[in-house]
Amino acid sequence: MKLCIAEKPSVARDIAKVLGATTPKQGYMEGNGYCVTWTFGHLCTLKEPHDYGPQFKSWNLFSLPIIPGSFGIKLIPNKGVENQFKVIERLVEECDEVINCGDAGQEGELIQRWVLQKAKCNKPIQRLWISSLTEEAIKEGFATLKPAEDYKNLYLAGNARAIGDWLLGINATRLFTKKFGGNKAVLSIGRVQTPTLAMLVQRQKEIDAFTTEEYWELKTKYRDVIFNAAIDRLKTLERAEKGLEYLKVNPFEIVSFEIKEGKEKNPRLFDLTGLQVEANKKYGYSAENTLNYIQSLYEKKHVTYPRVDTTYLSESLYPKIGGILQKMHFYQDLIAPLLEAPIPKSKAVFDDAKVTDHHAIIPTEVPPSQNLSREEKLIYDLIAKRFIAVFYPECKISNTLVEGKVGTIPFKTSGRQILEPGWRAVYAKEPKEESTDKEKEKEEEQTIPEFTVGETGPHDPMIHQGKTSPPKPYTEATLLRAMETAGRQVEDEELRELLKNNGIGRPSTRANIIETLFKRKYIEKKRKNLIATQTGIQLIDTIEDELLKSPELTGEWESKLRKIEKGEYEANLFKEELIQMVTELTDKVVYGKGKVITLQEEEKEETKEKKKREPAQKKELQAWEDTKCPKCKEHNLIKGKTAVGCSDFKNCGFKITFEIFGKKLSDKQLMDLVVKGKTSKLKGFTTHPESLSEGVLSLTDDFQVQLS
Repeated sequence: MKLCIAEKPSVARDIAKVLGATTPKQGYMEGNGYCVTWTFGHLCTLKEPHDYGPQFKSWNLFSLPIIPGSFGIKLIPNKGVENQFKVIERLVEECDEVINCGDAGQEGELIQRWVLQKAKCNKPIQRLWISSLTEEAIKEGFATLKPAEDYKNLYLAGNARAIGDWLLGINATRLFTKKFGGNKAVLSIGRVQTPTLAMLVQRQKEIDAFTTEEYWELKTKYRDVIFNAAIDRLKTLERAEKGLEYLKVNPFEIVSFEIKEGKEKNPRLFDLTGLQVEANKKYGYSAENTLNYIQSLYEKKHVTYPRVDTTYLSESLYPKIGGILQKMHFYQDLIAPLLEAPIPKSKAVFDDAKVTDHHAIIPTEVPPSQNLSREEKLIYDLIAKRFIAVFYPECKISNTLVEGKVGTIPFKTSGRQILEPGWRAVYAKEPKEESTDKEKEKEEEQTIPEFTVGETGPHDPMIHQGKTSPPKPYTEATLLRAMETAGRQVEDEELRELLKNNGIGRPSTRANIIETLFKRKYIEKKRKNLIATQTGIQLIDTIEDELLKSPELTGEWESKLRKIEKGEYEANLFKEELIQMVTELTDKVVYGKGKVITLQEEEKEETKEKKKREPAQKKELQAWEDTKCPKCKEHNLIKGKTAVGCSDFKNCGFKITFEIFGKKLSDKQLMDLVVKGKTSKLKGFTTHPESLSEGVLSLTDDFQVQLS
């Protein structure tokens, strides 16, 4: 008898139907020489600290780090899990051969290997490796079963990941909770969770520290086309008005006129992150919800395996593409032009060298029925249209660049025109995405007439006033992209593909990481934006060890895990490196300075208290209007939006900004600096030219601020 073990009951039923194992039994199906059983995802987990000794049950700073001699696994304590495991254990004992039908990925491999390990399996093991759950795919998979040994490195990488997460998560969480939690709540630290939070906190600080500045730009209209002055933005209205006067007395002259024809490449097929990004941008779906919708579509056989990180297809899939397109009846208007000629076999779509465990997410030959949820239909539509679009011709465009001048001031403008829509025809009926820079978009859409070099004429100059904008908060879409590239800002598809190996987390786990940050109240959502809470900010500020919060260093660990998968790195070496890191971290924190982190709930209570006490607090602090200027010693100070300065600033010139070397000062700290000439020792400076992050601020003899 051959025993097949699937990862969940619904998948087991699909496999049993194809194999003819149609007799239902308690916890499995039987027939035609096969038994088909299932797990419920994870049946086993790594042992907890108290399983290695009762002394580890209570959280004690001085029993850290906890490093087991060898890591053990145990059943998840649950009656249903225990009963199903007994069924698997008995069937493993009775069978002649095991076929591992687990989810075809690293996590799926780990789940099944742990169960077989726990069941003390010593029977030959084969591996079913499929990319969709259609009947044809299952039949093909059973016709080409692989030896389990082929996937040993995949298991070693999954096991190393689990052990690494345990070592860091268990030890660092206990360490920071006992040292900084004030016995009030758990401070959760994780190998991927913490650097992800650090990226959000860093962005939050950049936004909070940002000071909006006004600027002025010179523009002019010549032959109904708006031209922009190709000079730096002007910082004062006075300079802009002088420029405007100059423009009014000089004619406009065309210096160069150039039309370049180009092509806009087709979009890439979806990997999981790409799909989550698109669904968040278009429909506001969270990464976790998108993963649930696509998983459901996969189990209903409408799309291929979703937990993938490649945007390419295997070359062997090429002959099946026409058949899949023909079955997509709902999209026949878009597909008909494609089927008039052979489907192009482009390297941008088919490339075995770029395909890892699985190919990109595409529709299967099983079209969806009407009983899908609205969300599932929209996710399927994203995948279907992207699949169709990659086989369309490239979009042909024309870029026009015009340069001119008014006297000595250079001007330029550009326009963009679609000559042949190509793949854009697939999205022609969709509402246009809102641009973040409407002014720029409006100018790009200008119809530009034919200009002649050397022509001159009258023009209508004008001043455009604008304001600098702070960095944008992360959304789930931009955070997923940042996790994929370990925090680097990358727009180029090719470069992003290269950086994936050093991303933080795996495509399948990133959604869960973001949800964990919400549950821990380290981040919150305001409309689409993700905002770090005070608790999250304090936690990151408390962690001094860069290894814990650096996306780049976490990306290096991810790269090593991928190398373990390829057999290029030793799993034990990875474990030893983490043990060393955890040991050094423990020593540093245990014997370092302690402080208590304010938790989000407490923070709200504190705010209420502060509101009650506010009038008394204000009286304690001297008013700026009652404080003499330290420089001229004649006039009093006044407080503006961004600085405190002398009320006779034009003559005296004394001013101190609220933010100094990247740190925003409190009223008390500013008052100390003005009245006493120096502050107490401060931390948190981020932009000092000599990279000082802490020290005392003081006023020099010429009333400049220095940090020492």
